[in-house]
Amino acid sequence: MNGPAMHEPSAPASWRVALPHSAAAVPVARALVRTALAEIEHAADCDTAELLTAELVANAVEHTKGDAPIELIVQLLPTGCQVEVHDPDPAPPGSLTRPGPDHPDPWQEHGRGLLLIRALSSSCGHRPTESGKAVWFRLPAVPQQRRPAD
Repeated sequence: MNGPAMHEPSAPASWRVALPHSAAAVPVARALVRTALAEIEHAADCDTAELLTAELVANAVEHTKGDAPIELIVQLLPTGCQVEVHDPDPAPPGSLTRPGPDHPDPWQEHGRGLLLIRALSSSCGHRPTESGKAVWFRLPAVPQQRRPAD
């Protein structure tokens, strides 16, 4: 072959895992996101991805009935990442895509998760699935910081 090699953009990588319908799902989900983003040169901000994933998973555990597993899907895209949490409840999340009528009470332990997702993600939303709904967010890719030479 003559000339410089052309590199095709690689297909997005994705992980899909069933999580228990319990609080134990939250640290497992965070670890999966951290692992998925660790090896990527221009990954999304890992701390933000972990925080928002924890919020989605905790909401799915807290606000859905039954013990059906929750599904976590992490997709690495050329432009960043997308995280989806599938749960069996078809009801859309309260104020995910637009602010609710009330501001969260700063003294309460709950009520700020969807606000965090709206504020920190580049986009977010929800969609119906055959077995309930998927709630998702996207984060843009961020170049790794240059490290000083030793």
